[in-house]
Amino acid sequence: MSYLKTTYNVYKDAALTPDVGLCCTTNPIWELPGLKIPKIMQEMNYGCGSTVHARDLSNNPKLLYVGVGGGMELLQFAYFNRQKDGVIGVDMVDEMLEASRKNFKEAEQMNPWFKSDFVALKKGDALHLPVDDESIDVAAQNCLFNIFKAEDLKKAIQEMYRVLKPNGKLVMSDPTCEQDMNDRLRNDDRLRALCLSGSLALADYVKALTDAGFGTVEIRARKPYRILDPKHYPTDELIYIESVEVAAIKDPMPDDGPCIFTGKAAIYYGDKPFFDDHKGHILLQNQPLAICDKTAKALSDLGRDDIFISDSTFHYDGGGCC
Repeated sequence: MSYLKTTYNVYKDAALTPDVGLCCTTNPIWELPGLKIPKIMQEMNYGCGSTVHARDLSNNPKLLYVGVGGGMELLQFAYFNRQKDGVIGVDMVDEMLEASRKNFKEAEQMNPWFKSDFVALKKGDALHLPVDDESIDVAAQNCLFNIFKAEDLKKAIQEMYRVLKPNGKLVMSDPTCEQDMNDRLRNDDRLRALCLSGSLALADYVKALTDAGFGTVEIRARKPYRILDPKHYPTDELIYIESVEVAAIKDPMPDDGPCIFTGKAAIYYGDKPFFDDHKGHILLQNQPLAICDKTAKALSDLGRDDIFISDSTFHYDGGGCC
């Protein structure tokens, strides 16, 4: 049985019998005016972070979410859109699509503003998205890309890139590890279906995005997820897994390479009111500026004694140098 078939069966079972602990979910339940999340959606929230960020969702963007789960993040996206078919949910598991449809009916009863037709549910998968080229403003997936083996991951990212409009965003949450866990954990198809045995090193994850053409990558959060230990998993050592929230933006690739934000900042503390590197970066005296790793290196290479470059915080919320 292929790992994709195993994945299908795992999530078919999770649709028929909700499994609260399937993914050790850490998704926030948004506290927004008038938004109520049905309990069943919370129980079927099979993710490891959140892909819902208010700053991505202004001006009624057309939204795509792949791997619908119980529909919780689809409902949250619809809160910001509120238009018929404004959110497209794609899943390969018929039972999961049907469970989401049922859950949306309950959400209608709890949320007077919500209508089920705000979300268009479609049969499909991340490797063959049933969506037109350049038709989506914001695409999202949660704990899905981590399942794929290298070639399938490449294809899934290319599919997301294909459907996004220019300057559109791909927002993701996935488990990552310090190194590819296929080197440390037996390649078990069920573990891969649970986003474990396939966990990517963060650097490889980012490289897969920039190789597809995304000119900007933002690391928005990096937080503890779970421990794999020898008592419960086929490993000889403890393996620490993090949940990482990332946004990749389909903007033009700069001539000198992608802008990758890992939460670094530059602070100028010289005698003048500001510092200008004449490359588009102006640092006001003692005012931190979020910078991408490329700019951090360029500023550091100047060898100045009046510019401080922070370490990566792996938290970035916009307003940066690029």
